[in-house]
Amino acid sequence: MTFPGGNRLKLIVESILFVADEPVEVAALARISGQSEASVLDIVDAIAAEFQGRGLRIQQSADAVQMVTAPEAAAYVEQFLGVEEDHRISHAALETLAIIAYKQPVSRTVIEAIRGVNCDRALASLRARGLVTEVGRAAAAGRPYLYGTTFRFLEHFGLEKPEDLPPLPEILEEQAAATEELDEQ
Repeated sequence: MTFPGGNRLKLIVESILFVADEPVEVAALARISGQSEASVLDIVDAIAAEFQGRGLRIQQSADAVQMVTAPEAAAYVEQFLGVEEDHRISHAALETLAIIAYKQPVSRTVIEAIRGVNCDRALASLRARGLVTEVGRAAAAGRPYLYGTTFRFLEHFGLEKPEDLPPLPEILEEQAAATEELDEQ
């Protein structure tokens, strides 16, 4: 079979991402295409570069990718789809989300140590909105749940991958370093 432009892998990956409703694991793309995960990731990066400044984006996590609309067009897409979503997030939930985004994977204990207050309601709100999820369990006593951000988080904040978060101000980095002991306990 011949492929337009001669790039079979690019055609396969782009087509699958276009029709997928959910993030697609890189391993699945590699298996379906018969190529290595490294080759798939190279093609994903090439597609993402081509989409710069256009209406589509590629969002990436450590092991999955998803094609989404550009965040700059969100209001127009929502209007077209008739979506009226409440985008307001409480200050407490926003603080909790920031901690999770920058320290993921992170336990509730560490979040509460940083914030200085209980975070159950904020975590429940963020999970209900699909912005955070349980990503595993810590090796510490009691094996507490670890939380991380989701593709919905990336989409909501217009990021392609978690590494696109802006750097923390220096004072916050110092505070984060002071809590590293809690991560190890």
